[in-house]
Amino acid sequence: MIKIKVSHGSYHHEINVPSQSTFEDPASKERKIEHTLIATKEVLYVRTEVDKLYQKVIGLERIISGGAKVEDKEFVVLTELLMVQLLKLDSIVAEGEAKMQRGIEVRRVQSYVDIIDNMKARNSAANNAVSLINKWEAFESEHGRLKSPITIQSSTVITQEWEQFE
Repeated sequence: MIKIKVSHGSYHHEINVPSQSTFEDPASKERKIEHTLIATKEVLYVRTEVDKLYQKVIGLERIISGGAKVEDKEFVVLTELLMVQLLKLDSIVAEGEAKMQRGIEVRRVQSYVDIIDNMKARNSAANNAVSLINKWEAFESEHGRLKSPITIQSSTVITQEWEQFE
């Protein structure tokens, strides 16, 4: 307990307060609540933007799963748009619940970027396989189908005897 003595003129008063008590200005508390509300609204705005971008991620996933190829710039642009949202989240000063919500959104955006990176790798691998097949087909059409080479007698004689060195 903390003992506080208050005196004003001829009046004297003694107050006992628990040691865990805090003395906060009501206006300060109000400002803190206001800042929390603003931060929560900012996180909510970013969340709605990320939701829109995630619909584009789903669209790309459908295209790739369907076997179609997507240009790399689609992945780059979508990743950059998500990174802009990540920067917005980083600029939000938040405490308490708003800080927790901001952290959830940061992890969400990072997971979407990872998904895009995986899709880009799958798309690139599929493009490389198609590209190799197309190059081989072009080679065959130019040069005709390759036949196995004629066996030429070699002057090398293969034996089972080993030469030993000391």
